[in-house]
Amino acid sequence: MRLIITRHGETEENNAGIIQGHFPGHLSEAGIEQAGKVALRLKDEKIDFIYSSDLARAADTAAEIAKYHPGVPVILVHDLREIFLGAWQGKTREELGFEKNAGVSGFFPEDGESSEALFQRADRFLHEVLLRHPGDTVLLAGHNVINKAIIAVITGKGPDEIHSIENQHNTAVSIFDIDEDRNYTIRVYNCVKHVAEKKK
Repeated sequence: MRLIITRHGETEENNAGIIQGHFPGHLSEAGIEQAGKVALRLKDEKIDFIYSSDLARAADTAAEIAKYHPGVPVILVHDLREIFLGAWQGKTREELGFEKNAGVSGFFPEDGESSEALFQRADRFLHEVLLRHPGDTVLLAGHNVINKAIIAVITGKGPDEIHSIENQHNTAVSIFDIDEDRNYTIRVYNCVKHVAEKKK
């Protein structure tokens, strides 16, 4: 099967340095533009199914992509939600003692989701998708850390290695071909060339 993975567009909360986790998030003006650009980039791809996080920032991005694929099911799922960050959610990085633009990947509040739990969630979801859609092209619209966890599962890394994977850019595209034995080929990785392209 072919798996296309993307992240939601930039959000107003990203700009404000607010940690979102399971909060819905609101696409910023730039994020709406990014969603439109990734949709254009993927419009000629054969896509059979779209799975999206049920959080608004990802679901809104998936909806833009789906405009060019009429009739393709868009399935909103809890398993593609971002890592749960407990009491940190809704707070700014400065409030928690981080630099405004610092990543918090690898740090966890006590009431948050662990790397192990996140990895198991990603592994379970990927296993189900591979079973349901052999030979199909499936698009996943998610978030930075859950996408990193899925990539860790695909590439044979463990839970402790999720945070060593480079951060996934807003609306970045990664494409993997995966066979029944979970052998994989990377076709595109964390690519945002569409974001820089000017509208024609």
